[in-house]
Amino acid sequence: MSMRMTKTSFRRAKRAFRSLCAVGVSAAMFGPLIADAASALPASAQQSDAASIAHGEYLARAGDCIACHSAPTGKPFAGGLKFDTPIGAIYSTNITPDRSTGIGAWTFAQFDRAVRAGVKPNGDTLYPAMPYPSYARLSDDDMHALYAYFAHGVAPVQQRNRPVDIVWPLSMRWPLGVWRQLFAPDPKPFDASRYTDPVLARGAYLVQGLGHCGACHTPRAVTMQELALNDLGGPSYLSGGAPIDGWVPSSLRGNPRTGVGAWSEADLVQFLKTGRTAHAAAFGGMTDVVQHSAQYMSDADVIAMARYIKTLPSNDPAEKPYAYDDTAARALRTGDASAPGAAVYRDNCTACHRSDGRGYTRVFPALGGNPVVQGKDATSLIHVLLSGSTLAGTKTAPSSFTMPPFGWRLNDQEVADVTNFVRTSWGNRGATVSAADVAKVRKTVTIDAPELPPGAVRSH
Repeated sequence: MSMRMTKTSFRRAKRAFRSLCAVGVSAAMFGPLIADAASALPASAQQSDAASIAHGEYLARAGDCIACHSAPTGKPFAGGLKFDTPIGAIYSTNITPDRSTGIGAWTFAQFDRAVRAGVKPNGDTLYPAMPYPSYARLSDDDMHALYAYFAHGVAPVQQRNRPVDIVWPLSMRWPLGVWRQLFAPDPKPFDASRYTDPVLARGAYLVQGLGHCGACHTPRAVTMQELALNDLGGPSYLSGGAPIDGWVPSSLRGNPRTGVGAWSEADLVQFLKTGRTAHAAAFGGMTDVVQHSAQYMSDADVIAMARYIKTLPSNDPAEKPYAYDDTAARALRTGDASAPGAAVYRDNCTACHRSDGRGYTRVFPALGGNPVVQGKDATSLIHVLLSGSTLAGTKTAPSSFTMPPFGWRLNDQEVADVTNFVRTSWGNRGATVSAADVAKVRKTVTIDAPELPPGAVRSH
């Protein structure tokens, strides 16, 4: 399962047109400057400001701001992360409080308009990779806390924003303003009145707003707006998104096979906190969400998000529940690997995922019943087979586990065969893929072959 899949919420919908992007990390990093300024305030004001900054830092983590606004080797929030789009590359912006190159000269009103309405101080519309359609429902109090944090709790970094690598006339901004007028909601604080349970209301606020889960997990129209911004928009909301960076955000609805219908609330909580459950493991952009955001959220907030997600019914009444089938397991155990892809699975996968496809709970994910394995689009499964994946440790699950890449020694047909074997074994019901499908994914991913000892020669 990937609940928002690449550094990304919109890297997590940040690499197609949706990848278009807008625009240390503690008060202690300011040292004497903040201490001197704070000493001039009454004690009550100092406590209030400190509380606002701390709350803003929590909200910035919950929104995973650092993932998109930090380059791999850059300073936190200084921008520079590249997003490739169909019309050219854009780069995330500096949102540190540097006055000349960041947002240090912005007023609260300007900051608020950028975050909730998608409009820069100069009047330009931000690229919609900045998920302002989701942020439009943030509360005034949360906006003030976020402003306090970015203005006073983040270390300023002098780093100029990189211009977009988009040729004229595609680089013109005015069409973005038209798009915003047509598809982005007017800023309006979240209405919790229709939720009788305050826990559900809190979960809806986080999922629909600050967490902007729909930015990745909701399908989009040809004009690139999300088909629904909340559960009132119909069954398309959080029903799974299009591929982003070669990963497919899966459905978060109650579909029994391809969604989280078979997951309990506790499963979802564990997934958000650790990236691993008995059903699946995080991959792609969802690993960033767990690493930078969800693992640091309070138990109450994670429970609220999970409880809200569990209220979303299946959007496919015809989808039947998963039922385990041991036919493939019995064949493998008796040495029968005659089925296409079975020998590849036996030689490369059984050590971790076992012949019964059940893996090892919270270590190596189960393949039988895994919603990612059974999804309509097999891109994610092909991607992980080709390039591997690492599940990093978290506070509550410190061990890190890695699946190695196999693309360097398995050809496209072999990858297609083992993909089909996994998608049709142990009760799974996934559509088949071809070698041509694998070749398309291979062109978009990086495959690192393991280093060999001196003098060794690869057989493939």
